[in-house]
Amino acid sequence: MNSPIAEDYPVVVDVPVAWGEMDAYGHVNNIVYFRYFETVRMAYFERLDFPDFINRNPLGPILASTSCRFRAPLVFPDHVSVGARVARINEDRFVMFYGVYSHRLQKVAAEGEGVIVCFDYRENRKASLPEALRRKIAHLEGTVGATRLRSDHVDRSRQQT
Repeated sequence: MNSPIAEDYPVVVDVPVAWGEMDAYGHVNNIVYFRYFETVRMAYFERLDFPDFINRNPLGPILASTSCRFRAPLVFPDHVSVGARVARINEDRFVMFYGVYSHRLQKVAAEGEGVIVCFDYRENRKASLPEALRRKIAHLEGTVGATRLRSDHVDRSRQQT
């Protein structure tokens, strides 16, 4: 499906809204949006062609925090396009932005953010992002040196997990 969200996000997945995702109030339950974010996050990781990062050999991603701003309620039937992009890279983490576009409503239904920390699963601690991963993210984003992707420009107090 073509979606205007594709202009702002290098990775977009299309997802049908399922009847069973609605709650007693007749709209898609809030937890489903986080599932949408997870789906596009995994698609983003696959596009990095970096299976060692996904498979934790020994470094892997761990979601440190996530949030969602709901802009319009989704209901069945609908299809959504969910986009992901990396907005900021730091020494041991990166911040992803998400967007959920409703084809029925013809507008953004939600926006989200996730902080993904590089974790050494053998040592059970945070680790620096591999340089190869940084390069792959920059290549996928197509914003090397651009202001959209900022490297190491974040308040250090936010780097605690």
